[in-house]
Amino acid sequence: MRRWPVVPFAVMITLITCGIFAPLIAPQSAVDPDLRHRNDPPVWMKGGTSERLLGADSLGRDVLSRALYGARVSLLVVAVSLVSGYIVGVSLGLLSGYAGGLVDEIIMRLVDVWFSIPFLLLALIVAIVFSPSVIVVVCLLALVTWSAFVRNVRAEVLVIKEMDYVRAARISGASSVRIMARHVFPMIVNTTVVIATLRVGGLILSEASLSFLGAGIPASTPSWGVMISDGRAYLDSAWWISTIPGIALFGVVMSMNFLGDWMRDRFDPRLRQLS
Repeated sequence: MRRWPVVPFAVMITLITCGIFAPLIAPQSAVDPDLRHRNDPPVWMKGGTSERLLGADSLGRDVLSRALYGARVSLLVVAVSLVSGYIVGVSLGLLSGYAGGLVDEIIMRLVDVWFSIPFLLLALIVAIVFSPSVIVVVCLLALVTWSAFVRNVRAEVLVIKEMDYVRAARISGASSVRIMARHVFPMIVNTTVVIATLRVGGLILSEASLSFLGAGIPASTPSWGVMISDGRAYLDSAWWISTIPGIALFGVVMSMNFLGDWMRDRFDPRLRQLS
């Protein structure tokens, strides 16, 4: 338990399983309302039934089923936005660190400008101009993700490109593209994987925050942020509507943070010697 992140791995496997097999696991429909079961409590409370184990929301929809489908939405949004942000951010970081000069200056100033833009304000403007949808959320989160890779990758490349084996490859006539792809990129994979792992929790929180504010996933689509927003008005009478997805969100984000910390310690030889 101390040497391996057993609990974070278990939480992530559960999330992936629930997301992929949600239609098979969900006991009820996640979108069809049933006003006869409006605000039904969880099974362990007075008035609760085994038909809706974690209760129902204000429209009688099963909270457990909606939470399972919410895991699927989180997986989809995070996976697509993280992959696209990873490709753009790592590519720009490689180019900036290896090329240097004017190219480095332009890319880094672009990153500085992007960091100065308030993300929530941009997201609200985009939600006003375009109607909220999964595609809009993926694009917004991809824009958030790419900048996190650029500076770290650039710093690594500035050191790696001065190493002897890179200089030998340059002298032997290898092109810049080949050197970056075959000699530099493999040396920064560990760093980028750790950054990506640490970003997953932030992306899930960002998606939930956007959905909570009405600028993310449409209200008709089950997601944890939408569920938390739906339960705001019922915290005193039907707390489970917001609390259940909130607990799921907390558990996943914390697990990804612990997993990222473990991977950082595992991949860093200096920290590995201390363990």
